[in-house]
Amino acid sequence: MATEAGVIVSRPAQTKTYRSKRRILPTIFFSVLLIAGSVVFILPFMWMLSTSLKESGRVFMYPPQWIPEPIIWENYTTALRVMNFPVLLKNTVLITSLSMVGAIATSSLAAYSFARLRFPGRDVIFIIVLATMMLPSWVTLIPVYIIFRELGMINTLWPLIIPSFFGGGAFNIFLLRQFFMTLPFELDDAAKIDGCSNFRIFWNILLPLCKPALGAIAVFQFVAHWNDFFGPLIYLHSSEKMTLAVGLYRFKGPFSVEWNYLMAATVMVAIAPIVVYFLAQRYFIEGVVMSGMKA
Repeated sequence: MATEAGVIVSRPAQTKTYRSKRRILPTIFFSVLLIAGSVVFILPFMWMLSTSLKESGRVFMYPPQWIPEPIIWENYTTALRVMNFPVLLKNTVLITSLSMVGAIATSSLAAYSFARLRFPGRDVIFIIVLATMMLPSWVTLIPVYIIFRELGMINTLWPLIIPSFFGGGAFNIFLLRQFFMTLPFELDDAAKIDGCSNFRIFWNILLPLCKPALGAIAVFQFVAHWNDFFGPLIYLHSSEKMTLAVGLYRFKGPFSVEWNYLMAATVMVAIAPIVVYFLAQRYFIEGVVMSGMKA
């Protein structure tokens, strides 16, 4: 027992108070750290938004003017007109949507075969698939370009869409394979007793349970193809076939950059990935976390 200011305080109570303080301090520290990190990541976006509403001569004022005076809303209409936004948006949406469908469909089929089916050389083939992740895309750039050139697909959207229908990428296969491994194998056995084929087991039973992982892959594919700059720059030549990422390059001249128009166009292009991420955030985080629960 201990006495403080005439009040008898038991040692268990003192110990409990001490432990609660020890839990609160790390929580406060990490909260402050996360807030500081959030501010660091938000500042560039705020500068982009502020610059998109400024006059050309006020972009690099010092000290920086975070709230533009005056606010030039016409920067957005001018930027969208210069980059031919409707045409570029149509091309980008077409490439992104078809690539997402191809990646999800083919990677899920490949992952199902690696996770649930038994066939000779399965593990060796899976290791080879994973090994392709260590191969830089620049190594295969010229051979792949030659293949599409011989097929007559240069200056079309097909070179940016077709690769997604051939496995969907090693990382997507690995992510879905790990998720399939977390599902109980008793589901397969019960379905086979009822006469289900392997494809019906995949399509009707297992695939609906993989929504979190599929959501994560959808977000990955959407962001990758929506922001892809190098692919369209290599394969597309005419302005009617360009995508939004390449369209942003139109504001960069040989001697100067129209930063206010460039930032206005960038804000419009960045809206879609931000909205998609927030809508699919729950599936994205759950899919990534649960895919690593079982090797």
